[in-house]
Amino acid sequence: MQIREKIDILRKHMKENNLKAYIIPSSDAHQSEYVAEYWKSRQWTSGFTGSAGTLVITLDYAGLWTDGRYFIQAERQLEGSEIKLFKMAQPKVPTYTEWLCNSLSKGDTVGIDGRVFSISSFEDMEKQLNKKGIELKVVGDLIDTIWKDRPSIPKEKIFDHLVKYAGKSRKDKLDDIRKNMKINEAEYYVLSSLDDIAWLFNIRGNDVPNNPVVTSYALIALDYAYIFIDKDKVPESMVKELAIDSIEFKDYNSIDSILKDLKSTTIMLDPDKTNVWLYKSIDTSVKIVRELNLTTKLKAVKNEIEIHNLNKCQQKDGVAMVKFIKWLKDEVTNGKITEISATEKLESFRKEQEFFIEPSFDTIAAYKENAAMMHYKANENSNAELKPEGFFLVDSGGQYLDGTTDITRTIVLGKLTEKEKEDFTLVLKSHIGLAKAVFLEGATGSNIDILARRPLWERGIDYKCGTGHGVGFLLNVHEGPQRFSQVPNTIKLEPGMIITNEPGIYREGEHGIRTENTLLVKEKETTEFGTFMEFKTISFCPIDLEGIKASMLTLEEKQWLNEYHKEVYQKLSPYLNDEEKHWLKQQTREI
Repeated sequence: MQIREKIDILRKHMKENNLKAYIIPSSDAHQSEYVAEYWKSRQWTSGFTGSAGTLVITLDYAGLWTDGRYFIQAERQLEGSEIKLFKMAQPKVPTYTEWLCNSLSKGDTVGIDGRVFSISSFEDMEKQLNKKGIELKVVGDLIDTIWKDRPSIPKEKIFDHLVKYAGKSRKDKLDDIRKNMKINEAEYYVLSSLDDIAWLFNIRGNDVPNNPVVTSYALIALDYAYIFIDKDKVPESMVKELAIDSIEFKDYNSIDSILKDLKSTTIMLDPDKTNVWLYKSIDTSVKIVRELNLTTKLKAVKNEIEIHNLNKCQQKDGVAMVKFIKWLKDEVTNGKITEISATEKLESFRKEQEFFIEPSFDTIAAYKENAAMMHYKANENSNAELKPEGFFLVDSGGQYLDGTTDITRTIVLGKLTEKEKEDFTLVLKSHIGLAKAVFLEGATGSNIDILARRPLWERGIDYKCGTGHGVGFLLNVHEGPQRFSQVPNTIKLEPGMIITNEPGIYREGEHGIRTENTLLVKEKETTEFGTFMEFKTISFCPIDLEGIKASMLTLEEKQWLNEYHKEVYQKLSPYLNDEEKHWLKQQTREI
């Protein structure tokens, strides 16, 4: 079925429901960033495959809103359809709610599926639309009637994430949650986000590609807890094991009826992570306490066992990366390596590492101009063949029992232009500027984001995305609440937090360059002026010296790079053969 045909049929259903507009976001019923195939309604309807975007259909217009990571990709994928691209956060570009306010008339109705909108987003939209006399109505999933071959929600078994990896038992985690519930005078706590549920109960699943979570809800009381899940996914051994801690499995679709039965009590929930459908299931006699998920901050600060495991995990991942880069540089002159075959080769090296499960996201393997699309994914039509010239950007990671990795290297395959070397070096300067940061306790990611952007801004260059994000532990590769971004963020950086450092330069039609490592926040020192923090880089992989214009680096920047490369060699060489050691020694030589 073509895009135009899908939209035409959708409009017929809209008319039947007296709707003038229908909104299709990218999320699932749990406000996830990455979702199972079942929930990819926006992608199915629009043809745009990026992970973030909102499609708005009116009776005579269609628009897609997405962020700077996907501008180039969206323009290409929407070409030939009636869908207009709206570049979010750009000057004079309205939000989709603002656009609806200006495009619809008083008395019109906008429809949504209440399962895929959070309480916060629904209430924000409702407030803006109501000012214009426009109604926002929960009408259900209109796409379901059109999408005849829609995939089902996966049914693979869940598994226990052992304490020797997680560092803390589910009982101890629940005790921490219940202490916080009591402080907030809440008798119940509704948890909807999949990574939070997986972390709290030390369970993992296979419902979302690259994200080892399981489709579920949770209800925590002061003396018991329910996990709402497809019971076919739960091994009998886990039913018995979790029952020891008064945790019971319930049918996934029974949560609304159980919530309806709760009367004259207090329920705690996160309005940014709980969907409207669930919210409307709660009886009006119930007092609702709105707070950021208690689990969000708890899981963001890794415990000592997690950090110990993660260091070993990063070391293994670095070995895989070194083997891959050496293979690539050795073989590229022979031809026949493509973006897709290189991706497969990298995964094969990761598969050799202990405890590897799967990639932590779809690998971004982008040659030359393809790398200008920040979240590019090669397909049969775009799959470029690599040549011994220019840049090859590889952003990848792995899910291991002992951690999650995310690393980007821009690899020099051959001769570079002066402009390419300058851009590569500017990105390195940006990366080092943030990696070397020392900051006062209480600082947030938005306070120090400028340290990465400064070398670029001085040249009139910017990248239209954040500089870094938190990373889960055998969980989502993008994990909040901490982040490096220009967008204001009130979450202070605390010891034990993991966050990426990934500035870049993206020139459409030319190249994309990104250098990414993962950082651990740690305490540096306490003086009469306060406690100061710093970062420890825990990713280990050489940064391509062939791309660097050394005259652009300061002595301090050269010192940082030399010390980093010395550590890379020390960490990885024991796991390499003699030929690989010799190669790595050259790649990590001092400049």
